Amino acid sequence: MRASGLNWQGLMEQLQQALPYSEVSDQSLAYFKYPKRTLSVNLPVRMDDGTVRVFRGYRTVHSTARGPSMGGVRFKPGLNAHECEVLAAIMTLKAAVADLPLGGAKGGVDVDPQALSPHELQGLTRRFTSELVELVGPSEDILAPDVGTDQQIMAWILDAYGENTGSTQSGMVVGKPLQLGGSYGSKDARGRSAALVTTRVLEARGESLQGARVAVYGFGDVGRRAAQTLAAQGALVIAVSDQQGATFASGGLDLTALSAYREAQGSVQGFATDITPEEVIELDVDVLMLAYDYGAVNAGNAHAVRARYVVEASNRAVLPEAERFLMTQGITILPDLVASIGGLVVNYLEWVQDASNFFWTAEEIERAIDARVNAAVDTVMAFMRTRGVEMRTAAYAIALTRLHEAAVMRGVYP
Repeated sequence: MRASGLNWQGLMEQLQQALPYSEVSDQSLAYFKYPKRTLSVNLPVRMDDGTVRVFRGYRTVHSTARGPSMGGVRFKPGLNAHECEVLAAIMTLKAAVADLPLGGAKGGVDVDPQALSPHELQGLTRRFTSELVELVGPSEDILAPDVGTDQQIMAWILDAYGENTGSTQSGMVVGKPLQLGGSYGSKDARGRSAALVTTRVLEARGESLQGARVAVYGFGDVGRRAAQTLAAQGALVIAVSDQQGATFASGGLDLTALSAYREAQGSVQGFATDITPEEVIELDVDVLMLAYDYGAVNAGNAHAVRARYVVEASNRAVLPEAERFLMTQGITILPDLVASIGGLVVNYLEWVQDASNFFWTAEEIERAIDARVNAAVDTVMAFMRTRGVEMRTAAYAIALTRLHEAAVMRGVYP
């Protein structure tokens, strides 16, 4: 399950397509074309065998026009500055679509976290945090979990920040354990929103999820939650994949048993009929849920996609060159800027809770996530109807207008 590469030019081309429908000029688009900053750091870490290994880390802040930046920390082999810059820009757009007072950021370390011991992983996390300590914080840049990181790593980041600054600033990191100021719903929010947006789009077209065939590419926290939510509405989840393999059952998978099997075995492979992750993308289904990483559908495999709806539960899951082809085939794409905003929304809610030291119940968090996701969907779908554009263009146009308004009101300094 290796993702294809990102391309800044592809993002700019999509934004140019949305430009005529926004209240943004080419001149004001210049604010968006360049990240606010990109930091590269070398991270020496003493390994368990006594040797010192140097890792490469990055942090991009794309925009702070609407508020402090927020974005994930990914520990991933091959991570580079360009990847962080494109994904940070996506986060800026997503926050604007969700109408949150935040900008976008992204960062991490070029490393395979599975190849490190827990002690080495903690040392790397703390060194990375220490290099960023003067540039991050609840009012500057808020860190969040992403590919290869989890609640434990967020806890180490929080502690390292406190040790370096001499203060406890719970809101400098989100996706933390509940015991450290985390929020209910952190693991479920992105999958929950992907399922909700899918339901809304099908309903708007007079279709039902009852009996709809679904394939899920990426059965982690996001894919599992999306699958469970769609199945609860009558959909048949017939295939799922993870990094080790994939499993298929034409009559639908028992997701409860599958989750228990994966927990015990470490993979979905072997649960039902084994297929390859690539074959999951090629299945003849109603909904293809992409919940792995960027570039899952690209120029190399777009021709094989047979789903009627492709849902980006992960950022940039469909690359621009693939999207152009899919649209000629009549395939509807539910873009990341709408489908996956639940993760950003719950991170925002955690940040707000930390700032006020007042925490909501799980039920209150779920209602708040659904309300904000539904509000974003309402706005985007209304724009689609009135302007006659597809969902990604509508989302981009709305985001660009909101970013433009914030930038104009702030003015240019000095």
